[in-house]
Amino acid sequence: METMRHLTEGFHRLSRAERLKRVRQLCRLTEDELDTLSGKKTMSLDVAEHLIENVVGYFPIPLGVATNFTIDGKDVLIPMAVEETSIIAASSATAKWIRKEGSIRTYSKGSLIIGQVQLPSVRDVPNARRALHEKREVLMGLANACIPALVARGGGVRDIAIREIPRPDNGGTMLVLHILCDPCDAMGANLINQVCEALKPRVEEISRERVGLCILSNLTDTRLAVAEVVIRNVEPALGRGIEEATLFAKADPYRAATHNKGVLNGIDPILIATGNDWRAVEAGVHAYAARSGTYHPVTDWKMEGSDLVGRIEVPLAVGTVGGVTKLHPIAPIALKMLQVSHADELARICAAVGLVQNLGALKALATVGIVKGHMQLHAANLAIAAGAEIHEIAAVRDRLAEVLRVEKRINLSRAKEILEAIRVGEHSAALL
Repeated sequence: METMRHLTEGFHRLSRAERLKRVRQLCRLTEDELDTLSGKKTMSLDVAEHLIENVVGYFPIPLGVATNFTIDGKDVLIPMAVEETSIIAASSATAKWIRKEGSIRTYSKGSLIIGQVQLPSVRDVPNARRALHEKREVLMGLANACIPALVARGGGVRDIAIREIPRPDNGGTMLVLHILCDPCDAMGANLINQVCEALKPRVEEISRERVGLCILSNLTDTRLAVAEVVIRNVEPALGRGIEEATLFAKADPYRAATHNKGVLNGIDPILIATGNDWRAVEAGVHAYAARSGTYHPVTDWKMEGSDLVGRIEVPLAVGTVGGVTKLHPIAPIALKMLQVSHADELARICAAVGLVQNLGALKALATVGIVKGHMQLHAANLAIAAGAEIHEIAAVRDRLAEVLRVEKRINLSRAKEILEAIRVGEHSAALL
């Protein structure tokens, strides 16, 4: 623990080469893994041909690490693949505050994913429902026979639930079977889809009704990750400001959408880095946020005495085996950096980082505002967009930061003006 804290102290001030050196030391990366991270070893387009269709190239996304995280008493380095300025900086700074003044605790609620077998227009609901319930064990046996390797690892279908849903076109009733499966350390999408389709003919035979869709659900409310943060002796005005920001999100779905986007700023980059389906998780989180019929924030912050207490509970169906987690050369390295081998661990870390990211945003909103910190870091992006060469970026960035301090705003036009002034100055100096 002390080794990680020592090696990540002042991490943002180090050169990229020194950062890589320390990550290698902390995570015990091989020379081959280091070459992959540093870009010396590039990913073959032949691999891409097996991942997607009509391949023409790659769209690289920067990979960084968030530091200062202590989750469940363990120091963790967080790999984040993301293009947006300030996410990693805000996450690291907020985690440092929590580590100094509080703690992060996580746990899981459930381990099951959901597959749906839909009977779209049931003629005899009571009989179909009764018949399917009576043959539940038979259907579970058939389902598990389709996935013997998963069953051998301790996973498999655990239950089948039957839901009755009125058709929205006033055309009768749907029945939907929920196939509840423990995928162990896999995300499990392909597994559960195969199970659902394999059950189709038997469900039709038992129910004497037609089966429609057979597909997984991304609303995995049977596989939740929970994280809780406690920060001691928080300044009362700051605590009230964070509480008020949370109440705003609870009262207004327009604010809740941005609130939750901030949470996913912390979660998505980890999912991308580890080769997980971030789109599936996003869909599940947003659906879970709206499960009451109104869209709500997925985090809650409140003052308890002098302590600030935060909580997040979100569906996180992720995997540490299978799919892109093994095929993409960066994903196994990211998992190694996290020091996780089980999906449950990964999900809990994602939830914790999402909660911390949210706190960082709310703290900024309740104090200096979101623009100051974000735009200071965004200045380098503006320099690049203005056409600055590598050797010019720092100078343009620094002058933009000064403009922001004085004028409270910066934009691309101002970046171009600064770049032009720098180049004119360099040209004049060269003539002397």
